[in-house]
Amino acid sequence: MNAVVAAVTIMLALSLCRIHVVVALIIGAIAGGLIAGMSLDATINAFNSGLGGGATVALSYATLGAFAVAIGKSGLAHALADKTLGMIGKQSEGSAVTGVRFLIIGMLVAIALSSQNILPIHIAFIPLVVPPLLYVMAKLKMDRRLVACVLTFGLITPYMFLPIGFGGIYLNEILMAKIAVNGVDTHGLGVMKAMALPALGMLCGLLVAVFFSYRGDRQYNMEAITRTERVDVSYNSRTLVMALVAIAVSFIVQLWLNSMILGALAGFLLFNLSGVVKWKEADDLFTEGMKMLAMIGFIMIAASGFAEVMRQTGEITTLVQSSVELIGNSKAMAALLMLLVGLLITLGIGSSFSTIPIIAALYVPLALQMGFSPLAIVALVGTAGALGDAGSPASDSTLGPTAGLNVDGQHNHIWDTVVPTFLHYNLPLLGFGWVAAMIL
Repeated sequence: MNAVVAAVTIMLALSLCRIHVVVALIIGAIAGGLIAGMSLDATINAFNSGLGGGATVALSYATLGAFAVAIGKSGLAHALADKTLGMIGKQSEGSAVTGVRFLIIGMLVAIALSSQNILPIHIAFIPLVVPPLLYVMAKLKMDRRLVACVLTFGLITPYMFLPIGFGGIYLNEILMAKIAVNGVDTHGLGVMKAMALPALGMLCGLLVAVFFSYRGDRQYNMEAITRTERVDVSYNSRTLVMALVAIAVSFIVQLWLNSMILGALAGFLLFNLSGVVKWKEADDLFTEGMKMLAMIGFIMIAASGFAEVMRQTGEITTLVQSSVELIGNSKAMAALLMLLVGLLITLGIGSSFSTIPIIAALYVPLALQMGFSPLAIVALVGTAGALGDAGSPASDSTLGPTAGLNVDGQHNHIWDTVVPTFLHYNLPLLGFGWVAAMIL
């Protein structure tokens, strides 16, 4: 069996059996290295050498967690939750369940979409906004699997369709650049036109989740939510204004210096200087915030080690080449197999941005040989990279929603985030991406 297929399968199987994702990644990486013929020492060394690749991201999320706790201390998110809760009280029960549910869904979609392009902070908004809303969502009996699908949609769709913010990096600096390097004339190609159908597939998945899969009620333990809510939160117009100013400063510093770490630190320091966070509380709050997103950091570090082992096995190239043998002269089979291999790779390493450089050098010459048009190649490679971001246990597009929804221990990462997002987004993305490759 191909080592990459075996490693990803083992990692996913262990995760589905409720083994912690970090443990599953380590075991999967070691198994993959040994199956590829690497010695145990070489496998461990490869894993260790890859760990540094996730360190910057891990530190970024740790500082963002501290900033999130400071914003929570200001009362901004609680003010939003109180406003929403007040809306429920003013309406009849039936209209509240419908109207306020859709208000929350619309608000979260808008914020998530903005976090990728307009204000590129990625998952940093989730621990700020979601935990204070858990009480409101529980009152509405709102299924958190729906919220996970809503957030993941907003985290993925913008970067794979709109060439702004993170989308500018994914579509222009990575996708189009790698395709051009490998022999395709990308001058005049409309990347949004190429990715329109795959993005439509994501939208269809969201609509299915909202109107069919998770439209029903789900009960949550209100006492567990109450225990995790901060009881010392009080807010007034001054603290709310300072919170908005701190957020603005954080955004400006992040965009200016291109550093989430410094942006989050600038916002946290402003809370200290303004007195919203007292100096004697600053150390405890910073530690609390780092703990909140520590799991994401450790998983991202482990995923970097896993990815490095997969690269050093050399089995990714073998996987693609073995797929070529099954293709023959069928463009339809070629498109399907290339998408499935992209799905498998991204599920394992958890990053669409890292998948494109791996597959482009192999896919583009093959696609040209099979007669795909330049626009179809863009759609094919772009979709193959994005496939698996939703539904990967190691992706920040699933880890972020879990971090916000599981603060009270009532939301399982694998069964309540990973599996729902995999089913609702990878399946339609696979279908719509295949259609795009065939008709463009």
